[in-house]
Amino acid sequence: MKKNYVSNSSDSVRMFKSDLLEALSKVHWTVPLYVYIPIIGYLCYLALTHSTVSVMGFFGLFLGGLAFWTFAEYVLHRFVFHYVPKAPWALRIHFIFHGVHHDYPSDALRLVMPPSASIPMATILFLLFNWILPPTYIYSFFPGFLVGYLIYDISHYAIHHFNFKGGMWKRIKQHHMLHHYQDPTKGYGVSSPVWDKVFGSDFIKKAK
Repeated sequence: MKKNYVSNSSDSVRMFKSDLLEALSKVHWTVPLYVYIPIIGYLCYLALTHSTVSVMGFFGLFLGGLAFWTFAEYVLHRFVFHYVPKAPWALRIHFIFHGVHHDYPSDALRLVMPPSASIPMATILFLLFNWILPPTYIYSFFPGFLVGYLIYDISHYAIHHFNFKGGMWKRIKQHHMLHHYQDPTKGYGVSSPVWDKVFGSDFIKKAK
C-alpha cells in the first residue's frame, strides 16, 4: 500500500494566503461547546414547551438523533471526506476539509470543525430533517444529533492528544490511530467503530 505523508509536528501548516481565511480554519477544541450547547438547550426547551411530542417521545427522539449521528459520522467520513476527486480545484477543497488532517494529525487547532464550516452544515441538516420529520419533531431529534456531533468533535481531539491507559477509550483511540497510520481505507468510525463492523470496513484485530 502506498504510504502517505504524515507529519508528527504539532504546528499548523498555513493553508490560505488570506489571514482571515487562515484564522477561520483554526479553532480551539472548546469552541464547539460554546456554540452548540446553548442551541441544544434552546431546542430542548422548544421540544418540551412548543411541541406535540410527549416527554417520553422527546427522550425517544433525542436518543434517535444521537444514534443517527453515529451513522451520519460514518457516512460523511467515508464517502465525503475520503472521496478523492481528480480536478485540481476539487483536490484543493478535499485537502482543506480533510486531507490536511491526515497530513498533520497532531495539529491541535484543526481537530474540531470550525464554526465557519459546522454552522452552515448544521443549518442545512436542520432544514433537511425538519422537512422529513413530522411537525415539531425536529426540536427533539436535532438536539440529540448535535450532542452526538459534540461527542465526536471532543472525542476526536482527545483521541489525538490524550493518553488513555485502558478501557473503551483506549480501544477507540487504537481504532482511529490504525486509520491514520496503517490503512486510511478502513476505520471510518471515530467516536464509535460499530458501523465499521456493520459495513465491513473494520480492521482485522489479532487475537491475544
